[in-house]
Amino acid sequence: MSFTKLTALTRRTLLGTAAAALVASAGLLPTAPARAADVTIPIIVKDTTSFYWQIVLAGARAAGKDLGVTVPELGAQAETDVNGQVSILENAVSGSPAAIVIAPTEKDALGAPITEAAASVPIIGIDSSADSDKFSSFLTTDNVQGGRIAADGLAAAIAAKHGGKAEGDVALITNAPGAGSLEQRKEGFVAQLKEKYPGLNLVADKYADGQASTGLNITTDLLTANPNLVGIFASNLIMAQGAGQAVAENKAQDKVALVGFDSDDKLVSLLREGVISALVVQDPYRMGYDGIKTALAVSKGETVEKNVDTGANLITTANMDEPRSQELLNPKVN
Repeated sequence: MSFTKLTALTRRTLLGTAAAALVASAGLLPTAPARAADVTIPIIVKDTTSFYWQIVLAGARAAGKDLGVTVPELGAQAETDVNGQVSILENAVSGSPAAIVIAPTEKDALGAPITEAAASVPIIGIDSSADSDKFSSFLTTDNVQGGRIAADGLAAAIAAKHGGKAEGDVALITNAPGAGSLEQRKEGFVAQLKEKYPGLNLVADKYADGQASTGLNITTDLLTANPNLVGIFASNLIMAQGAGQAVAENKAQDKVALVGFDSDDKLVSLLREGVISALVVQDPYRMGYDGIKTALAVSKGETVEKNVDTGANLITTANMDEPRSQELLNPKVN
């Protein structure tokens, strides 16, 4: 059939289709937006096996579901596996994702790899710092303030056990050297003792190796070697587990106040039993959720805050059953 024999409607349809094709080929029509499933944002944590990082991943997973983003969950098998995390980061970059969310294992060692990665893909930091100024945004607890909160909580617990006086020898146990968040907690704790509690004397400042058993042994040795010890700050979950076990085994909770950082079922039980006096608890679920949300915004070219404080809370035996405390102590991880 010739063109002249086509109906007017058919001719208009063909002409309209051809015109649309020409306009599209000229780039004058907007292209269809990328499907949400096309957006991939990996999250790299320090240790996929610990409860704290499982909460972070649960938050990231929820954000991925809500925002329609694919969120590969990556991480080493221990917080001290620096080389493993560098390799994971390099592999993630090679996949050309929209952005990457990472909790650096070690401040100095991850600085250069993160700077290099940021030349190819936006990097969002969470939890711990690294020696790089190339983060598009950084979401973390103000760990210096967290250390100060721990000092306040420890002083209050010591006073409660010793006739209202915050006096005596105290000790600090850090999970491993070099972790930015832990060094900042130490900084805040030590500064707060000096500024507010002159009656508390820091007699021991110990580093461990990332193992709860080492925290147990360090605490046992501290209890034996320091008869005037009245308080201990264990600056992360693993050390709090070991220290709590040592205090319980030595039946030292009536004399020695113990403040830990973060929580899991074991620490919550020790808190309820009075073995642990208080826990400084972060909001890792928010860290994971907002990390992915921020990464997606950056990948779209949106303006985001450079630094975001996700908060820290002091939870004691007295307030642990309050709604906000329960929300932090019993987050949904599935």
